Amino acid sequence: MSVPLVKRRFTVAEYHRMVQAGILAEDDRVELIDGEIVEMVPIGSRHAGCVNRLNRLLSRVADRAVISVQNPVRLDEHSEPQPDLALLLPRQDFYASGHPGPEDVVMVVEVAEASAAPDREVKVPHYGKAGIREAWLVDLQGEVVEVYRQPSSEGYREVRRCRRGDAISPQAFPDVVLAIDEILA
Repeated sequence: MSVPLVKRRFTVAEYHRMVQAGILAEDDRVELIDGEIVEMVPIGSRHAGCVNRLNRLLSRVADRAVISVQNPVRLDEHSEPQPDLALLLPRQDFYASGHPGPEDVVMVVEVAEASAAPDREVKVPHYGKAGIREAWLVDLQGEVVEVYRQPSSEGYREVRRCRRGDAISPQAFPDVVLAIDEILA
């Protein structure tokens, strides 16, 4: 009779203590997803260019939101991913006193050059379950931007796939219209 393996899930607090103890370095490319420390895919030049472009395109909301690039968002006790970009509710301290939680996040964006499937199947559903209002997945290989809205305990109830020639707006900022061609350039 075989004994099933039992995984030990880490909390966000334990994850942070690993950095303080030197087990993980601050610049290690890892994030905590559902209690597991997951290595992030290296950022290629196309990925970096897209994040930079989105940062510029979304700068139109800089007076109404904090634009956070590749910084942690604490979803719950066991998850603290680092979305490529997040639009956060304005706060006087710019989140210096603590990482934002789901209630602070207007929208997250994940850019995938080669990791669209894990982002789509793991990270995006976590954002929805945590109550993040909107998530975008920019799939550079598939040349599509997936827009996720209506978060629920299952993930997101609404998914829209936008292709070249289409335009999208963040739900919280309908006056900011982005052409898919601009995002995927």
